[in-house]
Amino acid sequence: MVTMLGSLRTHAAGTLREEHVGTDVVLAGWVARRRDHGGVAFCDLRDASGIVQVVADPSASGALEAVGDLRAEYVVRVHGTVRRRPEGNENAALPTGDIEVAARELDILSAAATPPFPVEDETDADEVLRLEHRYLDLRRPKAVQPIHTRARINSVMRRVLEEHGFVEVETPVLTKSTPEGARDFLVPSRLRQGSFYALPQSPQIFKQLLMVAGLERYYQIARCFRDEDFRADRQPEFTQLDLEASFVTEEDLFGLVEAIFVALWREVHGADLATPFPRMTYDEGMRRYGSDKPDTRYGLELVDLGAVFATTEVGVFKRVLDTGGSVLGLCLPGGDPLTRRELDELVDFARRRKGGLAWAVVEPDGELRSPLRKFIRDDEVEGLRKAAEAEPGDTLLLAADQTRKAQELLGLVRVDLARKRGLAPADQTHFLWVVEPPMFEWNDDERRWDAVHHPFTQPSEQFVAHLEENPGAVTARAFDVVLNGVELGTGSLRIHDRSLQASVFKLLGISAEEAESRFDFLLRGLSYGAPPHGGIGLGLDRIVMLMTGSASLRDVIAFPKTQSGGDPLAGAPAPVYPSQLSELGLILRR
Repeated sequence: MVTMLGSLRTHAAGTLREEHVGTDVVLAGWVARRRDHGGVAFCDLRDASGIVQVVADPSASGALEAVGDLRAEYVVRVHGTVRRRPEGNENAALPTGDIEVAARELDILSAAATPPFPVEDETDADEVLRLEHRYLDLRRPKAVQPIHTRARINSVMRRVLEEHGFVEVETPVLTKSTPEGARDFLVPSRLRQGSFYALPQSPQIFKQLLMVAGLERYYQIARCFRDEDFRADRQPEFTQLDLEASFVTEEDLFGLVEAIFVALWREVHGADLATPFPRMTYDEGMRRYGSDKPDTRYGLELVDLGAVFATTEVGVFKRVLDTGGSVLGLCLPGGDPLTRRELDELVDFARRRKGGLAWAVVEPDGELRSPLRKFIRDDEVEGLRKAAEAEPGDTLLLAADQTRKAQELLGLVRVDLARKRGLAPADQTHFLWVVEPPMFEWNDDERRWDAVHHPFTQPSEQFVAHLEENPGAVTARAFDVVLNGVELGTGSLRIHDRSLQASVFKLLGISAEEAESRFDFLLRGLSYGAPPHGGIGLGLDRIVMLMTGSASLRDVIAFPKTQSGGDPLAGAPAPVYPSQLSELGLILRR
């Protein structure tokens, strides 16, 4: 490891070892803690490399007096000699625990106010307080380690892509509003009042134009911005590894992305990943797991119970099946049965999501205990047990609704049960490609079709001729890479034919005039000979979170926002001066 020491010190504190015994050193850093014992003063000195113990005894009266003046987080410089710690005083918890530095001189470079929380690895300080003083929070080794790992991940990604002939290109941050599914952050223009820039949700159009330009292989560690409603796993600004390549198929992109992850796991974790990653269609993921990003580390697969209840008199099941919906089930194995309170909580969980959930427990004699039992025929009980492969002690959870809604509800229940029951092995790494998603989905509220990914995605070849006849049946040449139930990236082959792009815009309700207004620079570019191309955006924040075992995206971002989108450190967002609004030609409407 290369350590940039600067002129004020000769060594980094955390690098000192037994081989340095007898060496005169000059160290500089922060006081982690100070303590006195019988006329001898100790302080733990911390810098970016780690911690070392500094000792001042009566033989070094100047240093002893200076140590007595120290408080936590003072910045100091120490002149001293490395020596072994007295036998029995070693600290096995520290890499420097076999040695200490006997101080001859100690200079205070900067005094420090009392921190609002202890700068220690383990702290119960409120997260907002820590984010408000993030510069102090990052002095904690545990807090700063993900930042160092993130830098290593960036480096490995860059190296792999450069080895594959990719060129790093920065695309604009101030650009034109071309909504891609979420709201844009808008920036008013002072010089062209009444007009606005938008911060990019992704570099999508620019990277496609780089393919038109003949660059062929582009990548960027890109900042992206989406003005979305608050969600625990999202930040309004985030980072993705963005890449695009010409003359490629899905298989080329799969191989490239897998090479990136293989290198990451080998160099960061010292572990090997098996490739190629398994493939699963979107429909299979929804049918088996109720998710387009299934966690395959555990079972709990969904079961179609339509045949079991085909002639049922259970009202809710009959109504759903008669209208083309589905009755689906999930079997939780016994051994640790759900309590009545937990079952009621799951029913409430479903109700909050505007869905219905029923439960049934298989008794030792094979009978069902359920609020619905008096409505279910004996042959249906037997069919239910067989279809779900349910044994005595197992719990069955049933959902009846439109097929996709029932799948999604049981998918959420599946994940919730796995989390609460610890069913997902923490030491397993299950990568997965989810392929062939739908190209379009119907927006009931606005009575129109929406693009599932984005409108620049290539439709599957066998469905191109049927775009207008049955859009819901059209699949996309798109794909997601998933790790342990977390989507890490979304990619696709892109439309490179202007007339096909115009057809997709038309289907989405975007008129030719509106398309020309919003996407003129892309459409113009496609008319000058665009190569077949495709790419992917990998969520760097999520990758770092999973690779470091962090609990939140906020833990792996140097200066994150809170769940409400606020910045406790800088106090953003914040009002601006009236004069600034005047320069932009803006008036706030209250």
